[in-house]
Amino acid sequence: MSSPYILPPSRQQSANSIFKMNTDIGQHVLKNPGVAQAIVDKAGLKQSDIVLEVGPGSGNLTVKILEQSKKVIAVELDPRMAAEVTKRVQGTPSQKRLDVVLGDVIKTELPYFDVCISNTPYQISSPLVFKLLALSPAPRTCILMFQREFAMRLFAKAGDKLYSRLSVNAQMWAKIDHIMKVGKNNFKPPPAVESSVVRLVPKNPRPQISYEEWDGLLRVCFVRKNKTLRASFLGVTSVLDLLESNYRTWCAQNDISLEEGSAESGLLETENVPGPAAEDGEEEEEWDGIMDIDDDDDLPDFFKEQAIAKANKVNGTKRKKRGKVTELVREKVRSVLEDKTGLADKRARMCDEGDFLKLLWALNQEGIHFS
Repeated sequence: MSSPYILPPSRQQSANSIFKMNTDIGQHVLKNPGVAQAIVDKAGLKQSDIVLEVGPGSGNLTVKILEQSKKVIAVELDPRMAAEVTKRVQGTPSQKRLDVVLGDVIKTELPYFDVCISNTPYQISSPLVFKLLALSPAPRTCILMFQREFAMRLFAKAGDKLYSRLSVNAQMWAKIDHIMKVGKNNFKPPPAVESSVVRLVPKNPRPQISYEEWDGLLRVCFVRKNKTLRASFLGVTSVLDLLESNYRTWCAQNDISLEEGSAESGLLETENVPGPAAEDGEEEEEWDGIMDIDDDDDLPDFFKEQAIAKANKVNGTKRKKRGKVTELVREKVRSVLEDKTGLADKRARMCDEGDFLKLLWALNQEGIHFS
């Protein structure tokens, strides 16, 4: 049967392909209006609020946000979707209250807003969280949808399987709650994983510590979260090299003279300090999910030792000249871990925020810094 209102198959396929979702940049449009309404309701919007929406897609969330807010700033990477959400409100009273910004939200300088609501492209989950937490003034609240395992990492507690540097870092700067689970069938096209919505409320006032120092400490501690802190600090050559370099800088800034020269034994063993095996004999498991903040690609070059280690092997053992400053730094770190905090034999995955703060304060008192 034929009809003048039905396109031939080839032309019909061509027309639909214009709006084919680009899953490579995380395009999974939320199609369930009930879920969209629940997300907006959880934001606790006021009629005076300016809302940032990341990745509005075709505008299913956008139109509901506009009903309860003063203005929506929608940041969209795909020009097709930017045109679609603009057309969605064209000719309506909401048209003047929607500002569509075309670009990458991570690279875009964001204007002031009160609340952020996002059906987040999974590839930018971690960068978006920390961009939002770094803003000044910080937003009142953020309602964000993530891949479920990433979301669980955000609010994981010490001892949980998914507890990581991401957990500690995010919880230092914000109060984080799980809002609801969202099944994959609520999206078009359905993603390969389940999703969850979380609420981030940035702490006000913001903790008075250096982000660079805090994050630097966590990077060292979570190089391998099942190792003891003694092994993470004293068993990784590049970590000691970094701390020694920073200690020299700190001494120079504080007019403290350093006695150079070689230590008596001349050589320093730099092979990894052994620590207790993982509990129950299990080896450490690393999550291979999207945008894992603990991925090797996110670590500074000084943690990537394998290539350097091969070049530095002498008779099968990694060695380097031991100077007096190196030994001084090593002893300071050992003293803090064993004598002043008692955290030497504790693993990072079992330490809470208080443990890390105590460790950072004690190391800084000794002139040991991470930035």
